[in-house]
Amino acid sequence: MKFYSTNNVSHISDLKSAVLNGLAPDKGLYMPEVIPELSQDFWGRLPDLSLGEIGFEVLKPYFCPDIPEAKFKTLTAEAFNFPIPLKKVSDNISVLELFHGPTLAFKDIGARFLARVMAQFTEGLDKTINVLVATSGDTGSAVANGFLGVEGVKVFVLYPKGLVSEVQEKQFTTLGQNITAIEVDGTFDDCQALVKTAFMDEALREQLILTSANSINLARFLPQMVYYFYAYAQAVKKGIKEISISVPSGNFGNLTAGLIAQQMGLPVKQFIAATNINDIVPKYLESGIYTPAPSIATPANAMDVGDPSNFVRIRELFKENIVDIRSYIKGFTCENETIFKTIESVYEQFNYELDPHGAIAYHSLAQLLIGNEHGVFLATAHPAKFPETVEKLIGKEIEQPDRLKEFMKGEKRVESSTNNYESFKSLLTN
Repeated sequence: MKFYSTNNVSHISDLKSAVLNGLAPDKGLYMPEVIPELSQDFWGRLPDLSLGEIGFEVLKPYFCPDIPEAKFKTLTAEAFNFPIPLKKVSDNISVLELFHGPTLAFKDIGARFLARVMAQFTEGLDKTINVLVATSGDTGSAVANGFLGVEGVKVFVLYPKGLVSEVQEKQFTTLGQNITAIEVDGTFDDCQALVKTAFMDEALREQLILTSANSINLARFLPQMVYYFYAYAQAVKKGIKEISISVPSGNFGNLTAGLIAQQMGLPVKQFIAATNINDIVPKYLESGIYTPAPSIATPANAMDVGDPSNFVRIRELFKENIVDIRSYIKGFTCENETIFKTIESVYEQFNYELDPHGAIAYHSLAQLLIGNEHGVFLATAHPAKFPETVEKLIGKEIEQPDRLKEFMKGEKRVESSTNNYESFKSLLTN
């Protein structure tokens, strides 16, 4: 499989170069040249496959034979080794819980896979790979823990000072070893801009090998397809043949992966791009005009993105045809007060604990489902990561998983930077 740049279809890359570079030389994002349809044999076996086996089957066309199949089967089994249950919430709504991994967030899936793929490609290199990642919440902890202790790799996690929860912050600022946390005096968009500027800095790239672990890296977002297939496999076992899926959306790698899964044959009736008040994409779906805006802080901080990087992939997937995009994606925006009311009402009605991101996905789905349709929403983070928001709404203390308690005991160690590029660059080079 080869990969092309969204800025220039004639720029073609092999898998290793695409993964290690993150961005194409023309600053475009990499897309697969071909999206293969899965065989009828696969669909017959799907309900009985494990998560790791689904990962092997679905991702094999993109990553093999660059990674030998035997090694790749081991890699997927190791990366996808925790439960992702589909649970009933109401008669026609189920939740896919993506927060049972090491850092209690869906980004464990992509980050653990990427770390293992990169470890394959860095064997024998005599230079250190420097991984840059901007985070508005859970990406930083998932990437940091996924790469912790990987030889030949240093990770720099940039996050907006004061705009991530204490629990999220502890998960990537207490690790040490090959992980450096950098708190930036600015927003997530500032952090993302610093990373992108570093990639465009030719002098810096001559000095350091840089790559990305954000969902701009194809080996971070493609593995997110796996849980969409796993959700469908579980739904089929419950007698459900077609589903609509509500995706809490920030940088839009999650939804992009779902749409590629759909093009591989996954029978999803529609996707819902559920956003907070950073509603760039719902506005685009309504007007046909894409207008980035400064990000606004909300209780669903991992979705506070004013210019989602991966939306260019979605537009590329549909060749900029707004009619086609609208036929597959519906947009929905949740105000902050709606997030709070949804957490409260879902707990009262169904005794189910939502985090702010899951609340957005649930509410959007509940509003847009028609008749007897069955809907699935993605719960992307454990509610215990947002105790300051959730506990006062449901009127009780949320039980913290043991691994979260361990993170909270750690000592925070960070570097500080302004949102000025030269300030950040000096941290990298020194």
